[in-house]
Amino acid sequence: MGRDIRVVVIGAGMAGILAAIKLNQSGFRNFIVYEKADRVGGTWRENSYPGLTCDVPSHSYTYSFEPNPNWSHLLPPGPEIQAYFEGVAQKYGVEPFFAFNEEIVRCAFEGGRWHIETASGTRDAADIVIAATGVLHHPNYPSIPGLDSFAGDCFHSARWDHAVPLDGQRIGVIGTGSTGVQIVSALAGRAGKLSHFQRTPQWVMPTVNMAFTDEQKAAFREQPMLLRAVQNDPGYLEIAWNWTEAVVDQNSAMIDQFEAAGRAYLEETVQDPVLREKLRPAGRAGCKRLVQSGEYYQAIQHPNAALVDAPIERVEPTGVRTADGVLHELDLLVLATGFRTDQFLRPMNVTGRDGVALDDAWAKRPSAYMAISIPEFPNLFMLNGPTAPVGNFALIDVAERQWAYIAHFIDLIASGRVTEVSAKPGAFDRYEADRIAAARNTIWGSGCQSWYLDSEGVPSAWPWSYRHFASEMATPRFDAYDMRTPEMANANGQTAAAAQQPVPAE
Repeated sequence: MGRDIRVVVIGAGMAGILAAIKLNQSGFRNFIVYEKADRVGGTWRENSYPGLTCDVPSHSYTYSFEPNPNWSHLLPPGPEIQAYFEGVAQKYGVEPFFAFNEEIVRCAFEGGRWHIETASGTRDAADIVIAATGVLHHPNYPSIPGLDSFAGDCFHSARWDHAVPLDGQRIGVIGTGSTGVQIVSALAGRAGKLSHFQRTPQWVMPTVNMAFTDEQKAAFREQPMLLRAVQNDPGYLEIAWNWTEAVVDQNSAMIDQFEAAGRAYLEETVQDPVLREKLRPAGRAGCKRLVQSGEYYQAIQHPNAALVDAPIERVEPTGVRTADGVLHELDLLVLATGFRTDQFLRPMNVTGRDGVALDDAWAKRPSAYMAISIPEFPNLFMLNGPTAPVGNFALIDVAERQWAYIAHFIDLIASGRVTEVSAKPGAFDRYEADRIAAARNTIWGSGCQSWYLDSEGVPSAWPWSYRHFASEMATPRFDAYDMRTPEMANANGQTAAAAQQPVPAE
């Protein structure tokens, strides 16, 4: 390393912990991870609702370099994932690099460096900023008339109040995605009455969340090769990789197979024909994120549970009034209504070269070249940024591949050969045009409303196969980047064309 560069990482969730470990392992010590909350964990810290479970197999939802023999189930409970991330941060000695309760409010590229300011008044300057902010941390609150008038307890699923009693209470849950399904499955047998308000019926895939036995966990601990084999299970990887190829083609035969399995599960599990029709999925399987549950259909048939498919008209002090005139009286109202997935770095004030505002760059939609770099925002690299395959694969694997890609540029900057790196506008425009054209043919563009769509109805997820993503992440296309050298920065009258000549990779 030729320069003692300063690196600022934003966010101490899965990707921020990864960044800290990789920087430390590569010999960088002059870095810090700013986190707005009081501990690591990201979305697994934010969410603590009853029934919280990951929908990716536990041994696949681990860092490649840190397998975990102690997962309790095939699909890991949220508290175990939170404990895993806390344990990894401690084991790899990166805790001293975290600054908690420091929310970044300003990030501006001025004089060749990034200048950072937090809500507490802390100021910093960095050569490189790694945005590991994630997408599942800004709660999305529904716009329902009278919501503020409710006299009982009401909170978003990501702001769960554990002081509120549940047993025997009249509980309403708004939202039928994975979160809503998990909450209903956990509380149907505890509530005095549970009302699940459904706007759109979901595709529910039958899943048996197998518990690992003590003997299996002991074998994982004692036989590292066995643990590695489970972590890289070829059967799961084959299904997962094939699924990523299926979702980018609306007419995929694999989508048809999933739909057949979902319909069969519904027919076999739900006895009441009226309820069965209420639950019959609309749209194509995968257009919204598939819900994996072996418990929901049983839970919604519990004597104390009811599916409410009449549209919500308004919230009143004593409950929810639906369009059929019925008042559903409640003690607790849970908003399982997802997150503002369009935020990414926002609401912080981010400005790039020559004062260009991120809000202006993203006026149409959030996007980044290869989900990593934004033109005119030098040395700002994103992990799981806009257009990443957030709906296609396990995000840990995505982040690890992106880090390997970004590391090329970090090394170039640290060597002193390059001072500024950002995607060229032309390369970004071509990427965006190709991405949007491909996105319209994906399963997410098949007609349903989902969090994958931007304000213009264009799917925001990576629209190509995961194999293509892995190939792109293997080595950057250096000619797609504006890489400026110290000589360029020092030369008077340097032209933009000259300033964009590519620097050969090491």
